[in-house]
Amino acid sequence: MKLIKLSTEQFAKIAIVKTALIFAIALVPNLLAAQSNYYFQRKTLFETLPITSKDIVFLGNSITDGAEWAEIFDNPRIKNRGISGDRTQGVLDRLYQVTDGKPKKIFLLIGINDLTAVETSQVIDNIKKIIDRVGTETPKTKLYVQSIMPVGERLKNKMDLVPGVNKAIKEYCEQKGVTYIDLHPALADENGLLRKDYSNDQLHLMGEGYKAWADVIRPYVK
Repeated sequence: MKLIKLSTEQFAKIAIVKTALIFAIALVPNLLAAQSNYYFQRKTLFETLPITSKDIVFLGNSITDGAEWAEIFDNPRIKNRGISGDRTQGVLDRLYQVTDGKPKKIFLLIGINDLTAVETSQVIDNIKKIIDRVGTETPKTKLYVQSIMPVGERLKNKMDLVPGVNKAIKEYCEQKGVTYIDLHPALADENGLLRKDYSNDQLHLMGEGYKAWADVIRPYVK
């Protein structure tokens, strides 16, 4: 067997990569634990802050969690029930916290964290379940289902799945008589990706991005 001789520089590069991999492997459980901790911290907090029939609820993941909705719309009746890192199943697990209060309106945005982690069919099914449960558990609540937002090139593997999920959810909303709000025209660039001036990580929104989003849904919030 022929031996391959490596230079000192090549050995150094291999050592750096190896160290990075070891660090990443060690870090993953801690990140997952931190995310899980945050989910339950927020979920238990929301248990102590009941929703009422006068409230407007924003429900979703970090993209929802990151906004000050009551200030954006100058309405203290708006309640933020976004949890960073949440997925469709997480929303299903805590949906009772919202529906028990029979809120006036619910604005739902969920699904991007599921993509590539679970089958798209499961994402679609879970969003359908959320729509059905809202309709059953609080039929007088007005539900607004927002499209999964575009993301940047860095997350192209997710972006490739977004249109199919949005199409399926839009069709289901039409069947159920639920309002579907397409956010893509306001947030996407000419290539269908999240506008670079709206995000600094190709996923989460900065101020101008939230402003563009708010402008789309403002007629429904009022």
